[in-house]
This record gives sequence, C-alpha cells and structure tokens, in this order.
Amino acid sequence: MPTYEYKCRDCGEKFDEFQKITDPPLTRCPACGGEVDRVISGGSGVMFKGSGFYITDYRSASYKKAAENERTADLNSRAASDSKPKTDSTPKTDSKPKPESKPKKD
Repeated sequence: MPTYEYKCRDCGEKFDEFQKITDPPLTRCPACGGEVDRVISGGSGVMFKGSGFYITDYRSASYKKAAENERTADLNSRAASDSKPKTDSTPKTDSKPKPESKPKKD
C-alpha cells in the first residue's frame, strides 16, 4: 500500500496517509478541517543491497569475482593510507596579533 502526501489549502499543514490504491483521496485536513490536495511526490528509490534479491543472489560468477576484487583493492588502499605517517600541512603562523592601522584624525 502506498503512502500519499497531502497539503491543506487553509492552514498549510502537510501530512502523509497510508492508503490502499482503491481508497478515495482524503478531502479534509485532520488539523483544521479545511480542504486538502494530494501532493505528487517523487517516490523513493529502490536499493538492492544484501541477500534475498534476485539481482544480488543470482549474479554471474564473473561479476561476483570483479566485485570481490574491487572490494579487496579498496580495503588494501585504505589500509595503506592509514599506515602512512600523518604530516601537518597547516602553515605555521605567528601567534602575535598584528596591530591595526587606523587613519589619522585631523
């Protein structure tokens, strides 16, 4: 069941309503009782992460091998960058404040 977003014409209240596709759209605001409009939203993206999805569980052997090699290379590059000594790239500055120049008054 999709979640629909509504906005009240009178008070501007925005709210979401979990409804069946066959349900009629809401007409009244729960906050003030004014008329509402259904707002068209972009929806949400779909991410196929982890197991349990056809797209991730049944990949070809060559794809799985390439993904494992990429993961290993990434871990190795992170380990190499972590083992390098850190250098302070911040330039050293004088800790004394410089006197301000003020225009002379005549």
